[in-house]
Amino acid sequence: MSERPDRVELSDEEWRRRLTPLQYEVARKGGTEPAFTGIYWDETAEGVYRCVCCDQPLFKSETKYDSGTGWPSFWDIIDKDAVYFKEDRRYGMIRTEVLCSRCDAHLGHVFPDGPEPTGLRYCMNSAALRLDRTAGSGED
Repeated sequence: MSERPDRVELSDEEWRRRLTPLQYEVARKGGTEPAFTGIYWDETAEGVYRCVCCDQPLFKSETKYDSGTGWPSFWDIIDKDAVYFKEDRRYGMIRTEVLCSRCDAHLGHVFPDGPEPTGLRYCMNSAALRLDRTAGSGED
């Protein structure tokens, strides 16, 4: 991953001050919220989902769908440069972790079992996202 000019780097202490304990555990420590507990798993409002840490736009509401998993799921990202991917071998599984390219926040994982047109399922943690309902979902 190349360095971004708008990169956000804060100390661990500063992240702890800015985030709730759950947001910190998920976004900064790679945790996962329990299924069907996050605030956005069944959200249907229009807007743009942003990184809870740095506010980078990540997903448009029109790409969100009910995957039946209990986590907010999207079939596409706003901009391919908004995230990067890393192999995750925790918990005896091999998965593809999705991280914010601006601040390295853990967002969730991506799987190749989503709907067309991408066939992808970005399975995100509500605690790593903030829904901006004022932004038109057409924002780029």
